[in-house]
Amino acid sequence: MNSKTALKSILVISIVGLLFSGYLSYSELFLKSCPIGGCTNVLGAPACVYGFVMYLLVFVICLLGLKKRQ
Repeated sequence: MNSKTALKSILVISIVGLLFSGYLSYSELFLKSCPIGGCTNVLGAPACVYGFVMYLLVFVICLLGLKKRQ
């Protein structure tokens, strides 16, 4: 697998992660309910928010890597 294919695969995985963690974050922050049961807080924020931020970083880094390769 070449690096461009790997970056595209990681980009797709990050989009799926953004959608899932975004849904969980939205439910936890705005609807005040956790759709998967017991949600935990880390440093005062729901853990799903940290997941959303991390997936967003991976998404941006992959986009930058793909743009640089073109």
